Amino acid sequence: MLEKTNRKPFDLEERTFLFAKEVRLFAKNLPASGANNEDIKQLIRSSGSIGANYIEANEAVSKKDFLFRIKISKKEAKESAYWLRLILETNKFSIKDSPALLFREANELKKILSAIIEKSS
Repeated sequence: MLEKTNRKPFDLEERTFLFAKEVRLFAKNLPASGANNEDIKQLIRSSGSIGANYIEANEAVSKKDFLFRIKISKKEAKESAYWLRLILETNKFSIKDSPALLFREANELKKILSAIIEKSS
């Protein structure tokens, strides 16, 4: 669990998978409301798309295809951070249940993907 350890996997495929998994576990405990339900749908889609597009990038047939997929992964990480922030600021959380660590991880993934884009361009 990302929230229980400071050690994060070096393997980005595994790290993005764990992020999507933790988002889903977090979503199960979020109180049901019209806004939360819609925000969670968006968050679940974007969080899973980070890793899915990263895997696609690793199987790219060209450098252009690789960069395209990595850019999508970065965009989805940014979107995940957006939905997490919105949920964080429109709900009350105990420190233990706060999505702040997930928000931080989404931003870290965005920075990692940005670095990959810079080095690959």
